[in-house]
Amino acid sequence: MNRGTDRDVLPSRGAGDGTATGPAGRIPLAVVVVDRQGLISHWSSGARRLFGVARQEAIGRPAVDLLPVTGMLPEDTGPEAAYDGPGPDLEASLDAGLSYPAAGRARLAAAGRDRVDVLWWAYPLLGPGPKRLLVLAADAHALHGGQEPAAERITPGFAPHTDFPGADALARALPEILPHMSVGESTGIVTQVLELGYPVLECSRHDRVPVTPDWGVPRRAERQARRDRIARARAAGEPLPEELGDDEGEDLEHAAVRERLEFLNEVSSKIGTSLDLAQTITEVSRAVVPRFTDVACTYLREQVVAGEEFRDGVPDTTTLWHRVALEHTDEPGRWEDVVPVGEAMPFPADTPFFQCMSTGEPVVVPRVTEEMGHAIAAQFDKRDIRPLITHRSLLIVPLKARNVVLGFMALMRHPERPEFNDMDRVTGAELAARAGLVLDNARMYTYQENVAETLQDSMLPRIPARRAGCDIATRYLPGTRRGRVGGDWFDSVKLPGARTALVVGDVMGHGLNSAAMMGQLRTAVQTMAALDLPPAQLLRTLDDLAQRLGDTYLATCLYAVYDPIAGDLRLANAGHIPPVLVRAEDGRSELLDLPTGAPVGVGGVPFEAVRVPVRPGDRLVMCTDGLVEVRGEDIGVGLATLCASAAHPAASMDDACDTIIRALAARGGRKDDVALLMARLNGIAPGDVAEWHLGLSPAEAGRARALVSEQVRAWGLDTLAPSAELLVSELVTNAVRHSHSRPVALRLVRGDTLLCEVEDDEHELPTLRSAGPADEAGRGLLVVSTLAQAWGTSRTKAGKSVWCELALPRR
Repeated sequence: MNRGTDRDVLPSRGAGDGTATGPAGRIPLAVVVVDRQGLISHWSSGARRLFGVARQEAIGRPAVDLLPVTGMLPEDTGPEAAYDGPGPDLEASLDAGLSYPAAGRARLAAAGRDRVDVLWWAYPLLGPGPKRLLVLAADAHALHGGQEPAAERITPGFAPHTDFPGADALARALPEILPHMSVGESTGIVTQVLELGYPVLECSRHDRVPVTPDWGVPRRAERQARRDRIARARAAGEPLPEELGDDEGEDLEHAAVRERLEFLNEVSSKIGTSLDLAQTITEVSRAVVPRFTDVACTYLREQVVAGEEFRDGVPDTTTLWHRVALEHTDEPGRWEDVVPVGEAMPFPADTPFFQCMSTGEPVVVPRVTEEMGHAIAAQFDKRDIRPLITHRSLLIVPLKARNVVLGFMALMRHPERPEFNDMDRVTGAELAARAGLVLDNARMYTYQENVAETLQDSMLPRIPARRAGCDIATRYLPGTRRGRVGGDWFDSVKLPGARTALVVGDVMGHGLNSAAMMGQLRTAVQTMAALDLPPAQLLRTLDDLAQRLGDTYLATCLYAVYDPIAGDLRLANAGHIPPVLVRAEDGRSELLDLPTGAPVGVGGVPFEAVRVPVRPGDRLVMCTDGLVEVRGEDIGVGLATLCASAAHPAASMDDACDTIIRALAARGGRKDDVALLMARLNGIAPGDVAEWHLGLSPAEAGRARALVSEQVRAWGLDTLAPSAELLVSELVTNAVRHSHSRPVALRLVRGDTLLCEVEDDEHELPTLRSAGPADEAGRGLLVVSTLAQAWGTSRTKAGKSVWCELALPRR
């Protein structure tokens, strides 16, 4: 179909069995548009040929006068039958009596011709604008080259365009049948036609053929031949034949509209390929240069760039706009030196930029005058941009989404190019509308991702580099794909007895929900670790908790407890990848063979703990699977690389972590987030530990004071002796009072702090209470809480342990 000229259709393959059983060939198609007054507003060349009325005579006349339908052709009648009265469906359509599409066959008495058998489709047009009805019509007798019996079996109808191969091509071809109109109107009509049903020819019950435009190779040659005829007629001073006069204007007009639609389709395919805001901004700017404009400068609100929400309402003169992208065809550096990307600035009310952002409508400046150039240049401190903008054509289009202005694009053309006109304004507005939605999607994604990252960062612990008897280093790397915020975490918990709990976990999934679940599980692990639950029991309890939280709560977890005095690790695993242990003695690294267990949240699966002896200087490496897994590669390759890189000598713990990250990143293909924890197990020397067993006599408190005082002074901690004596006296006195039969155990440990522990066989844990003036009890723990840097209680197999710490004096 040629827009405004010869409307030809090529019925393509049927929807039934995929064979071309329907009619074939180029068939003239008439296109008629009726306005709300029932008058013809568009009459194509195909309509002129089919109905025998010239365009000049048709425009403005009542549609019922020019579509003289005398009857409908039922399926069981011959072509020679006569019918009285107008066709009911088409008449109802013309009288605005239908809100749905109609189709049929009608017998037509055309001027100067025999009666014509017409196939027609009528679409009601909704929405603003004068257009009310779109009518398509074709000569049924021409479908099979004049073979009447074959044509008689064909009826017009409607079907979803997606029922046919090449559905996208059908949708793209629809604008070709429309008359000259704005891009917005054309898009609206095409959308309605696709929603109401694509025009088809029904050849049988199961064979439907879409009516589709077919330019083919001859189209360009035919158009060029027509132009040659026009040129020859004008050169000879002869009047143009009627058909050429009609065709020329429409051909040029519709070619321009068609070019705009192709441009918009091309731009739409280039933008929105990513939810990354920076990439989307670059795509939008590059899509319009140089085909539509020579310079494209994009500004966004400050909050959009930062991925933050902003208050509703119209922007004002205080609103800051960030220049986020600049594309141009001038010599390199000419614009960048004067208007660099990254600059933020407001715009005063007397500029076209403010007019655009405040009204939300495009602004066209055909040529930037000297006066306007001077006014715009005044906004740029000590930079003269007048040579860049004066005498150029300027189009400013708003980037909007949900009626909110997110930014705008300033488009400029060189003086030698045509000025921006009304069609460019409409094209720019449509382009900006599409770009605005894409940018808003990227902005909302960035905002939600920032929320998730903030939540995740707040939940990841700030682990001290030193614990009692060990050094710790950690790394967290976000994922590299959409939804890169995940549920990986690491943690370290201080335990009684100078021990340290080391944790690495991985919640299955990504996004805000995974980050929130990670926070819940991490808090639960910290709480249960503080209660000094054994590793296997801790994972069992965590599994029960995950099931109570919901069916979708699944996570892997590796939990280890390091005892620097006993020189061992106790580990339990819930579906996590095994840790690596690097031996200090020979530098050998090995994957620890642990019972794997099931992920937390599966339920009903036992967990086992394993004891692994370690020596001072050994290193434990724990990580999530995102570090070692690469799509398409066996995980064993990643684990082998992890072992090899963990054994590599390093000057510090941080350097050792970086070595592991670099080695595994060199394989490429990482998508998931990564949590890595490394602990150097230094141990505590036997000379830094002192232990005694005390009887159950109240006099033992005095003996405990003497033992502690002597040991503390022997360690050179004379300044701590008075406080240590008082603390031990309170703890031992309480232990002797509440113990049943077993001796009281007293232990001092010199590490990063001075640790004092007292154990007895009473299972009830003491609590801090407020003691009144007359109370005889309740003051002991109050004294401990006041003097000690930290204190706590925990249950043991035999009873309980109460401990406290004093900070070592600075050297």
